[in-house]
Amino acid sequence: MNGRTSLRSLIKWPNVPDCFGWLSLDRRGQWRMRDEFAQKNHLSGQVISHTMLNDYIARNYLSDQLGRFFFQNGPQKVFVSLDSTPWVARIIPDGKGFKLITQRQTQMQPSKALSDERGNIYIVGYLNQTILQDSESPTFVKKELQSIALLHDHDLDRFSEMAKLEEQACSYGGSWEWQGEKLPLDPIHSEELAKQFKFVKQPEPNTL
Repeated sequence: MNGRTSLRSLIKWPNVPDCFGWLSLDRRGQWRMRDEFAQKNHLSGQVISHTMLNDYIARNYLSDQLGRFFFQNGPQKVFVSLDSTPWVARIIPDGKGFKLITQRQTQMQPSKALSDERGNIYIVGYLNQTILQDSESPTFVKKELQSIALLHDHDLDRFSEMAKLEEQACSYGGSWEWQGEKLPLDPIHSEELAKQFKFVKQPEPNTL
């Protein structure tokens, strides 16, 4: 199967200019298809397992100035519902140490980490992103911007080996070592994440 047209035909999105609720990013960095039945019954939907389609979605994963993330499917925007954050990161050995790789297979340069009331770890750092500047043109701009990524739960043990934890009011703080540098680990409440890092978890129509 080759070409964008054949890839787009693998999933029948609703025939509307902008599509909401049909695509989600789960806590493990998996893209999920949420058809009408899944949406109506508040189900997580089916994991998209087709390798080429996953790569196609990842390559065309963009955001607008409101912090809504979407998959550009030809002329159509398929807005992404986020189970947690717009990025999910893995700690990957690279022969010289480790690197942080997102679900889009891009590298993240961390500046600190956060821990919430449920024990989730989030990485704050810089990564290359593509932003929709003008929806009428449309105009896209590529920038290195700070964002936040949920650390995949399979990497929590590895992170704990890097960290020195101090119990604080509602979470854990302290520091962690990354590539020979000591970085801060600060507590945060999960409800503060979207506002502080300017992303929309559940995009809706007519918000522009």
